[in-house]
Amino acid sequence: MSVEAHRAAGARPLAFAILTISDTRDAATDKGGPFLAEACLAAGHGVARRAIVKDEPAEILAAIEALVADDAVDFVLCTGGTGLAPRDSTPEALRARFDKEIPGFGELFRWLSYQEIGTAAILSRATAGVVRGKVVALLPGSPKALRLAWEKILAPECGHMATQARGAK
Repeated sequence: MSVEAHRAAGARPLAFAILTISDTRDAATDKGGPFLAEACLAAGHGVARRAIVKDEPAEILAAIEALVADDAVDFVLCTGGTGLAPRDSTPEALRARFDKEIPGFGELFRWLSYQEIGTAAILSRATAGVVRGKVVALLPGSPKALRLAWEKILAPECGHMATQARGAK
């Protein structure tokens, strides 16, 4: 099957869960979560759940487990905790939980970031994986970086990714 046929097969509205991971953000100061919610809705998708957790591995893992267990959720977007700061622990918290890692996601994100911000792109540890048949994307907290990830990777491929992941349990 061609890429176009795979994309067409996955062309349906998805229900996203959005998880903000931050020690400093709350509902009033979070910019990444609202950006992702608006982007999902503008693209014709839904937002099934939203949450904010501290950058604590146990809290991150518990939140992801709850989100992927929810039948109303097709795809999980995490924003925050993917940098190099000492408290950034999202990839460490979740990488071992991935049934399958999607290394090309992070590679492509960094390549696209390099085109916009130059060598600072190497500071990003964005990645994605499949957990219990659902894609979990680990994204930076910056709205500019989220826009790049959404417009250049997620919007065109989320349906295709979700369809493939459901079959890749």
